[in-house]
Amino acid sequence: MYVNSQGLVPIKSWCNMPESGAIEQAVALAKLPFMFKQVCLMPDTHQGYGMPIGGVIATQGVVIPNAVGVDIGCGMAAVKTSLKVDDITTDQLKQIMGLIRQKIPMGMKRHKESQEMPIHLRNHSREELPVCYDNYAVAAVSLGTLGGGNHFIEIQADEDNTVWIMLHSGSRNLGKQVCDHYNKIATNLNKQFYNYTKELGFLPLDSKEGKLYLNEMNYALQFAQANRNLMMQRIMKSFLEVLDNACNFEYTINIHHNYAIMEHHFGKNVMIHRKGATRAYEGELGIIPGSQGTASYIVEGLGNPESFKSCSHGAGRKMSRKKAQAELNLEAEIKHMEEQGIIHGLRNTSDLDEAAGAYKDIDVVMKEQDDLVKIVYKLRPLAVLKG
Repeated sequence: MYVNSQGLVPIKSWCNMPESGAIEQAVALAKLPFMFKQVCLMPDTHQGYGMPIGGVIATQGVVIPNAVGVDIGCGMAAVKTSLKVDDITTDQLKQIMGLIRQKIPMGMKRHKESQEMPIHLRNHSREELPVCYDNYAVAAVSLGTLGGGNHFIEIQADEDNTVWIMLHSGSRNLGKQVCDHYNKIATNLNKQFYNYTKELGFLPLDSKEGKLYLNEMNYALQFAQANRNLMMQRIMKSFLEVLDNACNFEYTINIHHNYAIMEHHFGKNVMIHRKGATRAYEGELGIIPGSQGTASYIVEGLGNPESFKSCSHGAGRKMSRKKAQAELNLEAEIKHMEEQGIIHGLRNTSDLDEAAGAYKDIDVVMKEQDDLVKIVYKLRPLAVLKG
Protein backbone atom coordinates (compact mmCIF):
# COMPACT_ATOMS: atom_id res chain seq x y z
CA MET A 1 0.00 0.00 0.00
CA TYR A 2 1.09 3.61 -0.54
CA VAL A 3 1.33 6.08 2.32
CA ASN A 4 1.04 9.83 1.69
CA SER A 5 4.47 11.07 2.71
CA GLN A 6 3.95 14.74 1.82
CA GLY A 7 7.55 14.51 0.68
CA LEU A 8 9.48 14.37 -2.55
CA VAL A 9 8.87 10.64 -2.95
CA PRO A 10 6.02 8.37 -1.81
CA ILE A 11 6.21 5.64 0.82
CA LYS A 12 5.27 2.12 -0.22
CA SER A 13 4.57 -0.34 2.60
CA TRP A 14 4.27 -4.13 2.43
CA CYS A 15 3.33 -4.00 6.12
CA ASN A 16 -0.44 -3.58 6.36
CA MET A 17 -0.30 -2.05 9.84
CA PRO A 18 3.00 -0.15 10.21
CA GLU A 19 3.52 1.48 13.60
CA SER A 20 3.32 5.25 13.81
CA GLY A 21 6.99 5.66 14.75
CA ALA A 22 8.10 3.82 11.62
CA ILE A 23 5.82 5.96 9.46
CA GLU A 24 7.16 9.17 11.00
CA GLN A 25 10.70 8.08 10.22
CA ALA A 26 9.74 7.10 6.68
CA VAL A 27 8.12 10.51 6.16
CA ALA A 28 11.35 12.23 7.27
CA LEU A 29 13.30 10.13 4.79
CA ALA A 30 10.86 10.87 1.97
CA LYS A 31 11.48 14.60 2.37
CA LEU A 32 15.23 14.36 1.77
CA PRO A 33 16.21 15.94 -1.59
CA PHE A 34 18.48 13.08 -2.66
CA MET A 35 15.89 10.32 -2.15
CA PHE A 36 15.05 8.30 -5.29
CA LYS A 37 11.73 6.80 -6.43
CA GLN A 38 10.17 5.84 -3.05
CA VAL A 39 10.76 4.74 0.52
CA CYS A 40 9.98 1.02 0.98
CA LEU A 41 8.78 -0.59 4.20
CA MET A 42 8.99 -4.36 4.41
CA PRO A 43 6.37 -6.45 6.28
CA ASP A 44 8.57 -6.67 9.39
CA THR A 45 9.10 -2.92 9.65
CA HIS A 46 9.29 -1.17 13.01
CA GLN A 47 10.84 1.98 14.40
CA GLY A 48 14.61 2.12 14.45
CA TYR A 49 17.16 4.89 14.89
CA GLY A 50 16.80 7.45 12.10
CA MET A 51 15.38 4.92 9.64
CA PRO A 52 12.84 2.13 10.24
CA ILE A 53 14.22 -1.36 10.63
CA GLY A 54 12.79 -3.30 7.72
CA GLY A 55 13.31 -0.27 5.48
CA VAL A 56 14.85 0.08 2.01
CA ILE A 57 15.79 3.38 0.38
CA ALA A 58 17.70 4.51 -2.70
CA THR A 59 19.76 7.70 -2.62
CA GLN A 60 21.52 9.66 -5.33
CA GLY A 61 25.03 10.91 -4.60
CA VAL A 62 25.09 10.26 -0.84
CA VAL A 63 25.25 7.50 1.76
CA ILE A 64 23.53 7.67 5.19
CA PRO A 65 25.35 5.73 7.96
CA ASN A 66 22.25 5.38 10.12
CA ALA A 67 20.31 3.99 7.15
CA VAL A 68 22.69 1.03 7.41
CA GLY A 69 22.82 1.01 11.20
CA VAL A 70 25.30 0.14 13.91
CA ASP A 71 25.48 -3.62 13.27
CA ILE A 72 26.90 -3.36 9.76
CA GLY A 73 26.69 -6.70 8.00
CA CYS A 74 24.28 -8.24 10.47
CA GLY A 75 22.81 -11.18 8.63
CA MET A 76 21.97 -14.85 8.42
CA ALA A 77 23.66 -18.14 7.63
CA ALA A 78 22.04 -21.53 7.10
CA VAL A 79 23.36 -25.02 6.37
CA LYS A 80 21.38 -28.07 5.30
CA THR A 81 22.67 -31.34 6.80
CA SER A 82 22.35 -34.95 5.67
CA LEU A 83 20.55 -35.83 8.91
CA LYS A 84 16.91 -36.62 9.45
CA VAL A 85 15.27 -35.78 12.76
CA ASP A 86 15.13 -39.47 13.70
CA ASP A 87 18.91 -39.75 13.20
CA ILE A 88 19.61 -37.64 16.26
CA THR A 89 18.36 -38.18 19.82
CA THR A 90 17.34 -35.48 22.27
CA ASP A 91 20.38 -36.27 24.40
CA GLN A 92 22.67 -35.90 21.39
CA LEU A 93 21.01 -32.62 20.49
CA LYS A 94 21.63 -31.34 24.02
CA GLN A 95 25.26 -32.49 23.81
CA ILE A 96 25.68 -30.59 20.54
CA MET A 97 24.20 -27.44 22.06
CA GLY A 98 26.55 -27.80 25.03
CA LEU A 99 29.59 -28.06 22.75
CA ILE A 100 28.43 -25.02 20.78
CA ARG A 101 28.31 -23.01 24.01
CA GLN A 102 31.90 -24.06 24.72
CA LYS A 103 33.16 -23.13 21.25
CA ILE A 104 31.20 -19.90 20.62
CA PRO A 105 31.16 -17.02 23.13
CA MET A 106 27.72 -15.44 23.42
CA GLY A 107 26.28 -12.15 24.64
CA MET A 108 29.04 -9.69 25.49
CA LYS A 109 31.69 -12.42 25.74
CA ARG A 110 34.68 -12.67 23.42
CA HIS A 111 37.48 -15.17 22.93
CA LYS A 112 40.40 -14.93 25.34
CA GLU A 113 42.83 -15.17 22.44
CA SER A 114 42.89 -13.65 18.97
CA GLN A 115 41.36 -15.81 16.24
CA GLU A 116 43.00 -16.26 12.85
CA MET A 117 41.63 -13.59 10.55
CA PRO A 118 40.98 -14.51 6.91
CA ILE A 119 43.82 -13.23 4.75
CA HIS A 120 41.69 -10.57 3.04
CA LEU A 121 40.99 -8.95 6.43
CA ARG A 122 44.67 -8.53 7.35
CA ASN A 123 47.36 -5.94 6.64
CA HIS A 124 45.33 -2.79 6.05
CA SER A 125 46.55 0.71 6.84
CA ARG A 126 45.09 3.38 9.11
CA GLU A 127 44.89 5.69 6.08
CA GLU A 128 42.43 3.47 4.21
CA LEU A 129 40.57 2.03 7.23
CA PRO A 130 41.11 4.32 10.25
CA VAL A 131 38.36 2.93 12.50
CA CYS A 132 38.81 -0.73 11.58
CA TYR A 133 42.58 -0.42 11.91
CA ASP A 134 42.27 0.96 15.44
CA ASN A 135 39.75 -1.74 16.39
CA TYR A 136 41.57 -4.67 14.79
CA ALA A 137 42.73 -6.24 18.06
CA VAL A 138 39.19 -6.26 19.48
CA ALA A 139 37.85 -7.62 16.20
CA ALA A 140 40.37 -10.47 16.32
CA VAL A 141 39.02 -11.72 19.66
CA SER A 142 35.42 -11.11 18.51
CA LEU A 143 35.66 -13.23 15.37
CA GLY A 144 33.51 -16.32 15.83
CA THR A 145 31.29 -14.86 18.56
CA LEU A 146 27.52 -14.56 18.51
CA GLY A 147 26.70 -11.32 20.31
CA GLY A 148 23.49 -10.58 22.17
CA GLY A 149 20.03 -9.16 21.56
CA ASN A 150 18.20 -10.99 18.78
CA HIS A 151 21.24 -12.95 17.62
CA PHE A 152 20.74 -16.71 17.80
CA ILE A 153 21.81 -20.20 16.82
CA GLU A 154 19.07 -22.71 15.99
CA ILE A 155 18.91 -26.35 15.03
CA GLN A 156 15.87 -26.76 12.79
CA ALA A 157 14.00 -29.25 10.63
CA ASP A 158 12.28 -28.75 7.29
CA GLU A 159 8.98 -30.29 6.22
CA ASP A 160 10.80 -33.46 5.08
CA ASN A 161 12.37 -33.72 8.57
CA THR A 162 15.84 -32.87 7.27
CA VAL A 163 17.95 -31.12 9.92
CA TRP A 164 19.27 -27.60 9.31
CA ILE A 165 21.56 -25.22 11.18
CA MET A 166 20.78 -21.49 11.21
CA LEU A 167 22.46 -18.53 12.86
CA HIS A 168 21.97 -14.78 13.06
CA SER A 169 24.88 -12.46 13.86
CA GLY A 170 26.83 -9.49 12.53
CA SER A 171 30.04 -7.50 12.81
CA ARG A 172 29.91 -7.31 16.59
CA ASN A 173 31.28 -4.03 17.96
CA LEU A 174 33.24 -3.23 14.80
CA GLY A 175 30.15 -2.11 12.87
CA LYS A 176 29.02 0.10 15.73
CA GLN A 177 32.37 1.85 15.90
CA VAL A 178 32.28 2.53 12.15
CA CYS A 179 28.68 3.77 12.16
CA ASP A 180 29.10 6.03 15.18
CA HIS A 181 32.33 7.53 13.85
CA TYR A 182 30.97 8.44 10.42
CA ASN A 183 27.53 9.46 11.66
CA LYS A 184 29.25 12.01 13.91
CA ILE A 185 31.26 13.32 10.96
CA ALA A 186 28.11 13.47 8.81
CA THR A 187 26.19 15.30 11.51
CA ASN A 188 28.88 17.95 11.90
CA LEU A 189 29.18 18.45 8.14
CA ASN A 190 25.42 18.66 7.71
CA LYS A 191 25.10 21.24 10.48
CA GLN A 192 27.51 23.47 8.62
CA PHE A 193 25.87 23.16 5.22
CA TYR A 194 22.46 21.49 5.29
CA ASN A 195 20.93 21.57 8.81
CA TYR A 196 19.76 17.94 8.84
CA THR A 197 19.25 16.02 12.10
CA LYS A 198 21.94 13.81 13.60
CA GLU A 199 19.80 10.73 12.95
CA LEU A 200 19.90 11.26 9.17
CA GLY A 201 23.37 12.64 8.64
CA PHE A 202 24.70 11.88 5.16
CA LEU A 203 28.03 11.85 3.38
CA PRO A 204 28.52 12.73 -0.33
CA LEU A 205 29.82 9.71 -2.22
CA ASP A 206 32.55 11.75 -3.89
CA SER A 207 33.85 13.19 -0.59
CA LYS A 208 36.84 11.82 1.30
CA GLU A 209 34.59 11.02 4.25
CA GLY A 210 32.04 9.22 2.07
CA LYS A 211 34.71 7.10 0.40
CA LEU A 212 36.25 6.21 3.77
CA TYR A 213 32.86 5.21 5.19
CA LEU A 214 32.20 2.89 2.26
CA ASN A 215 35.67 1.35 2.62
CA GLU A 216 35.10 0.69 6.31
CA MET A 217 31.51 -0.46 5.86
CA ASN A 218 32.66 -3.00 3.27
CA TYR A 219 35.40 -4.22 5.60
CA ALA A 220 32.80 -4.65 8.36
CA LEU A 221 30.60 -6.58 5.91
CA GLN A 222 33.47 -8.95 5.14
CA PHE A 223 34.21 -9.34 8.85
CA ALA A 224 30.55 -10.14 9.60
CA GLN A 225 30.48 -12.79 6.89
CA ALA A 226 33.74 -14.29 8.19
CA ASN A 227 32.28 -14.22 11.70
CA ARG A 228 29.27 -16.29 10.61
CA ASN A 229 31.49 -18.66 8.62
CA LEU A 230 33.73 -19.38 11.60
CA MET A 231 30.79 -19.96 13.92
CA MET A 232 29.17 -22.28 11.40
CA GLN A 233 32.40 -24.27 11.08
CA ARG A 234 32.49 -24.75 14.84
CA ILE A 235 28.82 -25.71 14.98
CA MET A 236 29.38 -28.32 12.27
CA LYS A 237 32.39 -29.60 14.19
CA SER A 238 30.17 -30.00 17.25
CA PHE A 239 27.78 -32.15 15.22
CA LEU A 240 30.64 -34.32 13.98
CA GLU A 241 32.09 -34.79 17.48
CA VAL A 242 28.79 -35.96 18.97
CA LEU A 243 27.72 -38.07 15.97
CA ASP A 244 31.14 -39.66 15.31
CA ASN A 245 31.39 -37.96 11.90
CA ALA A 246 28.10 -39.50 10.74
CA CYS A 247 26.90 -36.28 9.14
CA ASN A 248 27.46 -34.35 5.93
CA PHE A 249 26.74 -30.72 5.16
CA GLU A 250 25.26 -29.87 1.80
CA TYR A 251 25.55 -26.11 1.25
CA THR A 252 25.70 -22.80 3.07
CA ILE A 253 23.76 -19.59 2.56
CA ASN A 254 25.41 -16.50 4.10
CA ILE A 255 23.73 -13.12 3.57
CA HIS A 256 23.68 -9.58 4.98
CA HIS A 257 20.65 -7.50 5.86
CA ASN A 258 22.30 -4.25 7.07
CA TYR A 259 24.34 -2.59 4.32
CA ALA A 260 24.53 -0.06 1.48
CA ILE A 261 25.46 -0.95 -2.09
CA MET A 262 25.40 0.66 -5.54
CA GLU A 263 22.74 -1.02 -7.69
CA HIS A 264 20.84 -0.28 -10.89
CA HIS A 265 17.11 0.38 -10.43
CA PHE A 266 14.55 2.14 -12.61
CA GLY A 267 17.21 3.14 -15.12
CA LYS A 268 19.67 4.70 -12.65
CA ASN A 269 22.63 3.70 -10.53
CA VAL A 270 21.62 4.47 -6.95
CA MET A 271 22.92 3.74 -3.48
CA ILE A 272 20.56 1.14 -2.01
CA HIS A 273 20.38 1.09 1.78
CA ARG A 274 18.89 -2.04 3.33
CA LYS A 275 18.42 -1.71 7.08
CA GLY A 276 16.94 -4.94 8.33
CA ALA A 277 16.04 -6.01 4.80
CA THR A 278 17.20 -8.90 2.61
CA ARG A 279 18.12 -8.67 -1.06
CA ALA A 280 15.66 -10.65 -3.20
CA TYR A 281 16.86 -10.62 -6.80
CA GLU A 282 15.12 -13.12 -9.06
CA GLY A 283 16.31 -16.62 -8.20
CA GLU A 284 18.49 -15.43 -5.30
CA LEU A 285 18.27 -17.47 -2.10
CA GLY A 286 17.56 -15.67 1.15
CA ILE A 287 16.76 -16.40 4.79
CA ILE A 288 13.80 -14.99 6.72
CA PRO A 289 13.85 -16.16 10.35
CA GLY A 290 10.86 -16.10 12.65
CA SER A 291 11.27 -15.86 16.41
CA GLN A 292 12.29 -18.62 18.78
CA GLY A 293 9.31 -20.92 18.88
CA THR A 294 8.12 -20.11 15.35
CA ALA A 295 9.00 -21.11 11.80
CA SER A 296 11.83 -19.70 9.69
CA TYR A 297 12.05 -19.72 5.90
CA ILE A 298 14.55 -20.25 3.14
CA VAL A 299 13.20 -18.20 0.25
CA GLU A 300 13.90 -17.44 -3.39
CA GLY A 301 13.68 -13.86 -4.60
CA LEU A 302 11.18 -12.83 -7.25
CA GLY A 303 13.11 -9.69 -8.26
CA ASN A 304 10.20 -7.31 -7.68
CA PRO A 305 11.45 -3.86 -8.79
CA GLU A 306 8.93 -2.04 -6.58
CA SER A 307 10.77 -3.09 -3.41
CA PHE A 308 14.18 -2.44 -4.98
CA LYS A 309 14.32 -6.25 -5.21
CA SER A 310 14.19 -6.66 -1.43
CA CYS A 311 12.18 -8.52 1.20
CA SER A 312 11.92 -8.68 4.99
CA HIS A 313 14.79 -9.86 7.18
CA GLY A 314 12.62 -11.57 9.77
CA ALA A 315 9.31 -11.39 11.62
CA GLY A 316 9.93 -7.96 13.13
CA ARG A 317 9.22 -6.81 16.65
CA LYS A 318 5.71 -5.92 17.77
CA MET A 319 6.77 -5.07 21.34
CA SER A 320 9.76 -3.18 22.68
CA ARG A 321 12.14 -5.14 24.88
CA LYS A 322 10.97 -3.42 28.06
CA LYS A 323 7.31 -3.87 27.18
CA ALA A 324 7.83 -7.57 26.45
CA GLN A 325 9.57 -8.08 29.78
CA ALA A 326 6.79 -6.23 31.60
CA GLU A 327 3.74 -7.69 29.84
CA LEU A 328 4.48 -11.19 28.52
CA ASN A 329 3.76 -14.20 30.70
CA LEU A 330 6.90 -16.27 31.31
CA GLU A 331 5.03 -19.49 32.06
CA ALA A 332 2.93 -19.14 28.90
CA GLU A 333 6.00 -18.51 26.73
CA ILE A 334 7.81 -21.51 28.22
CA LYS A 335 4.72 -23.67 27.70
CA HIS A 336 4.59 -22.58 24.05
CA MET A 337 8.18 -23.78 23.56
CA GLU A 338 7.81 -27.02 25.47
CA GLU A 339 4.58 -28.03 23.76
CA GLN A 340 6.57 -28.04 20.52
CA GLY A 341 9.41 -30.01 22.09
CA ILE A 342 11.93 -27.20 21.57
CA ILE A 343 15.12 -27.17 23.64
CA HIS A 344 15.32 -23.57 24.80
CA GLY A 345 16.87 -21.16 27.30
CA LEU A 346 13.82 -19.23 28.55
CA ARG A 347 14.34 -19.01 32.30
CA ASN A 348 13.60 -15.53 33.61
CA THR A 349 11.44 -12.49 32.85
CA SER A 350 14.60 -10.81 31.52
CA ASP A 351 14.55 -13.39 28.71
CA LEU A 352 11.07 -12.32 27.56
CA ASP A 353 12.44 -9.56 25.31
CA GLU A 354 13.28 -12.32 22.82
CA ALA A 355 10.24 -14.53 23.43
CA ALA A 356 8.01 -15.45 20.49
CA GLY A 357 5.24 -13.22 21.86
CA ALA A 358 7.43 -10.11 21.36
CA TYR A 359 7.44 -10.62 17.58
CA LYS A 360 4.95 -10.34 14.74
CA ASP A 361 3.27 -13.42 13.33
CA ILE A 362 5.78 -14.75 10.79
CA ASP A 363 3.04 -16.36 8.72
CA VAL A 364 1.34 -12.97 8.27
CA VAL A 365 4.70 -11.42 7.39
CA MET A 366 5.28 -14.08 4.73
CA LYS A 367 1.82 -13.60 3.24
CA GLU A 368 2.35 -9.84 2.99
CA GLN A 369 5.42 -10.37 0.79
CA ASP A 370 4.27 -13.16 -1.47
CA ASP A 371 5.01 -10.81 -4.40
CA LEU A 372 8.64 -10.44 -3.23
CA VAL A 373 9.71 -14.04 -2.51
CA LYS A 374 8.57 -17.62 -2.82
CA ILE A 375 9.12 -20.15 -0.05
CA VAL A 376 11.68 -22.90 -0.74
CA TYR A 377 11.87 -24.44 2.76
CA LYS A 378 9.81 -23.94 5.89
CA LEU A 379 11.88 -24.75 8.97
CA ARG A 380 10.67 -25.48 12.50
CA PRO A 381 12.95 -25.04 15.55
CA LEU A 382 14.30 -28.05 17.42
CA ALA A 383 16.76 -26.27 19.74
CA VAL A 384 17.57 -22.61 20.31
CA LEU A 385 20.54 -20.70 21.72
CA LYS A 386 20.06 -16.95 22.23
CA GLY A 387 22.90 -14.46 22.53
